[in-house]
Amino acid sequence: MKGTDAIAESLRSSADRFYTVPGYPVTDIAAAVNAEIVINEKVALEYALGDSLDGRRAAVIIKNVGLNVCADPLVNATTQGLRAGVIIVAGDDVLARGSQNTEDSRYFGELAQVPVIEPDDRTCSAAVAAAFEASERFSRITIVRVTPPLLEGDVNPETLVRKNQKGHLASPDLTMRGRAQAADVAAVEMFLWSRTSPLNLWKGGIVGVGAVKGDSHAVTVYPPPHDAGTLVQTKELGRPFVHDHRWLQPPEVLGPPETFSTRGFCRTFCKGCPFKTVMELLKEKGIHVICDMGCAVLAGNPPYRIGRACYALGSSIAVAARSTKVALTGDFALLHSGINALIDVYEKRLPLLCIVLKNDRMGMTGGQPVYDLNRYLAWADPFVCRADETSRLRERIVIPGRPRTLIIEGNCPEGCTHETVEC
Repeated sequence: MKGTDAIAESLRSSADRFYTVPGYPVTDIAAAVNAEIVINEKVALEYALGDSLDGRRAAVIIKNVGLNVCADPLVNATTQGLRAGVIIVAGDDVLARGSQNTEDSRYFGELAQVPVIEPDDRTCSAAVAAAFEASERFSRITIVRVTPPLLEGDVNPETLVRKNQKGHLASPDLTMRGRAQAADVAAVEMFLWSRTSPLNLWKGGIVGVGAVKGDSHAVTVYPPPHDAGTLVQTKELGRPFVHDHRWLQPPEVLGPPETFSTRGFCRTFCKGCPFKTVMELLKEKGIHVICDMGCAVLAGNPPYRIGRACYALGSSIAVAARSTKVALTGDFALLHSGINALIDVYEKRLPLLCIVLKNDRMGMTGGQPVYDLNRYLAWADPFVCRADETSRLRERIVIPGRPRTLIIEGNCPEGCTHETVEC
């Protein structure tokens, strides 16, 4: 069996949903699993995170340059957490046969602090299963790096037994700093996982990675799977990632993660914020939302606690489309990087209520002006109203059977800053 077929078979055995932006060398894998084509890779990963929140495993199948587009949710998911496993199958075009460069996806493992697995011809099937298990164990995305020599070569497939585990979201009691600290704690365990993985084969001599033949094979290529002496003569496809990272040590953990109670306060909306009415209505209706970065993220804090999760800027729409069906975003977040997701959601007629808090400014960074959102969303036929029109809002804040956009306009009080609530 060819590597492409083995990877596809393993994905079908291990995952529930598949998303892709086609490209060499992974187009055939995506076709073999009937992956849903998405407008871009960031949206594909956000859909997968939404599936994860609802307990479905998901795989995103993309080429190396596509991984760049995923960077924001990829990195942020490490501190936010997930429930069911999410993996990215990243196809590295090591000879630039169909790409503009020879980018090496393994470097995203260090950037995002996520496991990276690079199967060889003997571990092709088991690596996919291990990737999902690692994703759930460490509550973060796992990258599976594949290259043309593996995909085009003959491999030894195995019959897999799916072993679902449960990941977890970051505790709502953790501050942002506390979430990063908790992610470091799990990263320490990742180093032990890599060094003890049965996927790696150590028989002495030169270490091979991926489809490189040799007596020893490194498969869990990040974190480093063995001591520096063993990895010093590693043969690799692409850049010397394993060789250069052989001395890497786990992050230093200093004390327990910071919580709101240990810090003594949490942040909430400004005094006089016009959008508090929206939060109160959502809470009254028992509606949980996916928050976006920006002021919308405060909906997850007391006194509202209606935010189920929050990933990257502009991520709420796609994540919500596969989970809560309600996204809470700001006008800047939507224009910044959420509009692609909204286009995809409308094209596929997915049930989603997209609530946009339109204050014509960047509320978290100093009040810089934002382009007028209404000029760019006419195609979505949005319903527009003022934040103080409570009765109209009450009528419109419902989970629809198709995509709907609700633009709520309000003016931020001049000179105000976010208030704090004692915890």
